[in-house]
Amino acid sequence: MADMATINHGVIDEFRANAGKVGGNYEGADMVVLHYRGRKSGIEYQTPAMCLVEPSDPNTIYVFASKGGAPQHPSWYYNLVAAKTTTVEFGTQTFDVTIEEVTGAERDRVYAIQAQRFPGFAEYEVKTSRVIPVVELVLS
Repeated sequence: MADMATINHGVIDEFRANAGKVGGNYEGADMVVLHYRGRKSGIEYQTPAMCLVEPSDPNTIYVFASKGGAPQHPSWYYNLVAAKTTTVEFGTQTFDVTIEEVTGAERDRVYAIQAQRFPGFAEYEVKTSRVIPVVELVLS
């Protein structure tokens, strides 16, 4: 089985070749490619992620640190929250964004929308005891 870096590289290649659209498990989903630096290593990373564009504000995009329902948060989550700003690819464009974690009732509202659109997200919550973080990306 391929490692996550290899899988992510393939998803990013497909994303870029198809104006931000990806098939397979991501068919029909909005996607972003997150650009960030490791907060300890300083290494630059790129990670594809399903996202949700805020229905009332197209300049706000949410990403979900689900890690498929694993017991720990993905590394990118810690790096993004620590950075407070980064760039993302969305569709055919690259945007600077500010980063904010969404908590409480607002987090629950956003996560419920994503889980309704993509039931796998509801399954992730059942698989883990942690609260899956929601990260808000506001386009600059």
